[in-house]
Amino acid sequence: MDLKIIDLNFFMTETIASYVIETGEGPILIETGPETVFENLKSGLSDLGYSPSDVKHVFVTHIHLDHSGGAWRLAETGSTIYVHPVGAPHLIEPEKLMKSATRIYGEDDMKRLWGEVGGIDKDRVVAIEDGQSINIGGVEIRVVETAGHAGHHHCYLIENALFTGDTAGCMMAGGPMIPATPPPEIHLEKWNASIDKMREISPDVIYLTHFGGYTDVGPMLDAAAERLEQWSEWIGERVSAGKSDEEITEEFGAYFDEIFEHEGVSEEIHRKYALMAPYHMNAGGLIRYWKKYRLPAS
Repeated sequence: MDLKIIDLNFFMTETIASYVIETGEGPILIETGPETVFENLKSGLSDLGYSPSDVKHVFVTHIHLDHSGGAWRLAETGSTIYVHPVGAPHLIEPEKLMKSATRIYGEDDMKRLWGEVGGIDKDRVVAIEDGQSINIGGVEIRVVETAGHAGHHHCYLIENALFTGDTAGCMMAGGPMIPATPPPEIHLEKWNASIDKMREISPDVIYLTHFGGYTDVGPMLDAAAERLEQWSEWIGERVSAGKSDEEITEEFGAYFDEIFEHEGVSEEIHRKYALMAPYHMNAGGLIRYWKKYRLPAS
């Protein structure tokens, strides 16, 4: 596989990756990043000898804006966008997605982080299913459904390389393995099943959107599953004890900082994680998971 990585330089280096795979029909792209870094994506493509109009096929792992927010710009230049069936309608008509994201981020941060999001012509969006294989220019892309971080998440298997979106977590610039657990769709049982599914595939390498390729796949998946379990139990104890969301979130912020202090990472690397997987988002998603799925059953 002829693969190149574009660092989209989302406020900092090594935070969001876009992957370019050469095929007999030109390049395909996995992940677009948000619209705010579309010029960086164009520049990265130019460095490889391409313009956006050369990219006819774009695969997004899910519709969170750090992964797909720039897809509409590529669709305008002729790309077909491949996405989970649940995500497809929201790329075509993004109003509901934007309202949901605005409730989480607020108006000011929505513009600053994600920029403008436009709808995509329905003829430019292809909904793809778990287990489906798409052959483009002699390159086979196998679709692997991996819910948990979101209910509409896909990974993509090319040869024995797995592009994992957020399912295998975030690991940036030598920092620790951290899952991103934002609201509103976190589901731990589904996420653990997806990690097991990735173990069964046993790829030689995984490519994280946040950030880069890694060959120590087993230990990384184990670390992601272990961290998810630790965080879930930590949050669950406090939700069950009746603490307020605000109290839990504040305490989790201190707990989050302790992880980086224990790992001995630099302040710069800590800031990358605070940008892509901020503690208040992680706490919010897990609090919601516990209140929705765990407490009603107790």
